[in-house]
Amino acid sequence: QVQLLESGGGLVQAGGSLRLSCAASGSFFRPNVMGWYRQSPGKQRELVASISTEGSTNYGDSVKGRFTISRDNAKNTVYLQMNSLKPDDTAVYYCNARRTTRPEYDYWGQGTQVTVSS
Repeated sequence: QVQLLESGGGLVQAGGSLRLSCAASGSFFRPNVMGWYRQSPGKQRELVASISTEGSTNYGDSVKGRFTISRDNAKNTVYLQMNSLKPDDTAVYYCNARRTTRPEYDYWGQGTQVTVSS
């Protein structure tokens, strides 16, 4: 079982910055991929950014150049630095930890609200 503890959400003005953190704990094998997804009312959950154990990253088109994902493998923690925030970034942000090799798993955090005011 893997528990994901998210922190760092909140209210910020447009153009501001926030940093999200997600720490994975429990008795588990290291996730291959950790990432962040977001969902706003009436929309599907979408990828924000993901990072592999080796450091390979993948970003959603709408956040490229503004958000940076990083990972501390020793702490099983993933970070999302969000700069130049826009009102369209307002959503619940979910942490994801996924292992694609045995033992496979796919866990989600509870979500943290990010609200960007104009």
